[in-house]
Amino acid sequence: MATKIFDKDTILDLTVNFVPLGILAVFIGIFVFADPWGFDLRASLPMYLIMFSMVISLGILTYISGKAIAGDEKKAEVYSQGQAFLDGAEPIDPHGHGENSEETDEHESKTDPENEEH
Repeated sequence: MATKIFDKDTILDLTVNFVPLGILAVFIGIFVFADPWGFDLRASLPMYLIMFSMVISLGILTYISGKAIAGDEKKAEVYSQGQAFLDGAEPIDPHGHGENSEETDEHESKTDPENEEH
């Protein structure tokens, strides 16, 4: 079974790159199909090369950014939106338990009377 590279949150993070890709695609479509100034190889070729290179570059950048975001979400601590730099903010457990497993184990060992040394 294939794994998903980008989840819903990663796609939302990458929408800032999808908008310029769409704008570039619209302009390429306009210049290809409407051809407002006619086609002159000396003027049109550099224009198309620049536009296509921007689409390809932004597409590659978007893919690399998505891989970096998805990889970082798996490795680093994830906080609720807007909470990362607040004092006392606790990371979200990726499994939905609400607390980190390390903190839970530490807390249980402090409060469990069977684990206390006499």
